[in-house]
Amino acid sequence: MTTATREPPSLGPFWDGEGVHFSIFSENADKVELCLFDSIQSHKESSRIPLDKKEDNIWRTYVKGMAPGALYGYRIHGPYDPPKGHRFNPAKIVVDPYAQSLGRQLKWSSEISYPNHGIDDADNSAQAPLCKVIDPAFSWGDDQPPGIPWNETIIYETHVKGMTRLNRKVPQHLRGAYGGFASEPVVEHLTRLGVTTVEFLPIHQKVDEYSLFRRGLNNYWGYCPLLFFAPDLSYSLGDPVREFKEMVRSLHSAGIEVILDMVFNHTPEDGRFGPTLSFRGIDNRVYYKLESENPVLYKDFTGCGNTLNANHPVVVKLILDCLRYWVQEMHVDGFRFDLASALIRGEHGVESASLFLSAIENDPILKNVKLIAEPWDLGEDGYQLSAFPAPWAEWNDQYRKTMRQFWRGDKGKSGLFARRVSGSGDIYKPKNRLPYSSINYITCHDGFTLHDLVSFQQKHNLENKENNEDGAGENFSQNYGTEGPTQDSQINDLRQRQKRNLMATLMISLGTPMISGGDELGRTQRGNNNAYCQDNETSWLNWDLDDRQNNFLDFTRRVIQIRKDNPSLHRINFFDGIHGDDRLKDVAWLAPEGRELGESDWHDGALAAIGCILIEHNGDDEGDPLLVLVNPLEEKILFQLPETENGSHWKILLDTAEPEEDKSMRSAINKGPFNLPGRSLKIFRKLM
Repeated sequence: MTTATREPPSLGPFWDGEGVHFSIFSENADKVELCLFDSIQSHKESSRIPLDKKEDNIWRTYVKGMAPGALYGYRIHGPYDPPKGHRFNPAKIVVDPYAQSLGRQLKWSSEISYPNHGIDDADNSAQAPLCKVIDPAFSWGDDQPPGIPWNETIIYETHVKGMTRLNRKVPQHLRGAYGGFASEPVVEHLTRLGVTTVEFLPIHQKVDEYSLFRRGLNNYWGYCPLLFFAPDLSYSLGDPVREFKEMVRSLHSAGIEVILDMVFNHTPEDGRFGPTLSFRGIDNRVYYKLESENPVLYKDFTGCGNTLNANHPVVVKLILDCLRYWVQEMHVDGFRFDLASALIRGEHGVESASLFLSAIENDPILKNVKLIAEPWDLGEDGYQLSAFPAPWAEWNDQYRKTMRQFWRGDKGKSGLFARRVSGSGDIYKPKNRLPYSSINYITCHDGFTLHDLVSFQQKHNLENKENNEDGAGENFSQNYGTEGPTQDSQINDLRQRQKRNLMATLMISLGTPMISGGDELGRTQRGNNNAYCQDNETSWLNWDLDDRQNNFLDFTRRVIQIRKDNPSLHRINFFDGIHGDDRLKDVAWLAPEGRELGESDWHDGALAAIGCILIEHNGDDEGDPLLVLVNPLEEKILFQLPETENGSHWKILLDTAEPEEDKSMRSAINKGPFNLPGRSLKIFRKLM
């Protein structure tokens, strides 16, 4: 095996059929060596090949005769001078940031964990993670992106392993793997449910933090990224790249989009005493945000010890190259960016005109995919809801908070409820954004499940082995009389009703709804609201459903279909509430006595039960009006229905107090006071 000088087409490894190009960026290194390993059992590299540095600070070499499957890492030589931001250490094998697959997992040991002082000269080659060269060839056939419009998008956030690990309909060898998610039972569940888009928790290659390793736990959620280009090896039967592509192809064939949760804000190298696994040893000063007055220290806007320097052109290039790879080579349809405020931080704080946002906006490939921001981080001024420009959408935590408070029965929340149902125009209209900009959610991976939200008032996180000190302390939840599971049928009935209320509210709200995977099944984490390290039945979806769970699954399918069937629930623009051309308002909010609510009513702290009429105008045509009544109070109230004329009547489409479909569809009401049960939501359609 000999080396020859040949320019690679890009950074990272590239197999050209005759050999492999290798290239890696390091501005401040003195020497870079490619280290080749014979097998995952190898304790030492079998050869070292020096790379040549070019004027662009990219080090390159070509290994003729090398084929896919080859294992490799790098040793990077340079100054170890933390006061100047440099932490080069050639005793440590580091991974290639552009590697598309991991070949060997990290093995925590004293050679990996970093000492609390000085440079560590212990060689880690027997324990370090290794990269693997891939063959990218794959037959996509006629695969095409589903191209779901934003206003028709319904997101299902889920975990590739947890979705199938306990699903007995999935072939046993595929459970918990990419192939399991691509299997017919899973695809059928998603299509029958009615969701359009799967948003995966991080599937790029992760490692488990040393703190979790010491506690005998692992990072189940995956928010600890090692390789951004590589699908996680642990969800694979042996070829993660091919299996991931097959999964995407299967979902696309069913009309389902794929969105990836990307964690570009931090890495597992932790703070100043963290391990050297990748960027720290490649060029610490370039890749991380360091304290300007004391570069020994890392700026930490993530709570994970470090923050990637997404204000540096090389880091922005890495991120964009990675995103384009997932779109072009892996056929994904969009991305959700974890702690996205960390990506728009410059030298003086958060910048709306950041290099990262500008690069995305001007990229001809990325500007056409779905982009979702988690619009906050843990630093000063990190809360940036509505700061991400079109075409970005954002997780709207104000929606989550309002809906939890309203249905819990908190006073004075009806005005906010109406705003959130109407698409959070108070947040997004001033920024010239459309309703889809708001990703509406009641629950997500982080926090209580929907079932636990109505079953627990306190978090129960002891199994995380952090003395129950982790996880949010305020969840705006309620247990309705008993903490956790109970045999009390009245409490259980009320909990089911509240779940129906919350799910129905999510589906009638303008914006983009997102369901936390498993909520439709009644999934519980037994009160754990931070199950990031629970790779077990606490987190995995349980598919053995009882009657209550099956009934709620049927209800969820029905309310999703109601959303799809009624354009006023997924319209593109905000309601304007204005009469025009002798047509009715597109939205009118009602008091229980039947009159339209005025400005002063919204400031009445006693206002609780409200209603609204929704009409979708399409040119000169008007759709059938929808009437929605909500009552968050414990007691029933009389609600004066709007009068009908010309033989029309109100027909109940959905009733959270009487959820069975045959009962809901029987009622036909023309006018008069309607008995609206406590803690209930009803949807009517006006029909002739």
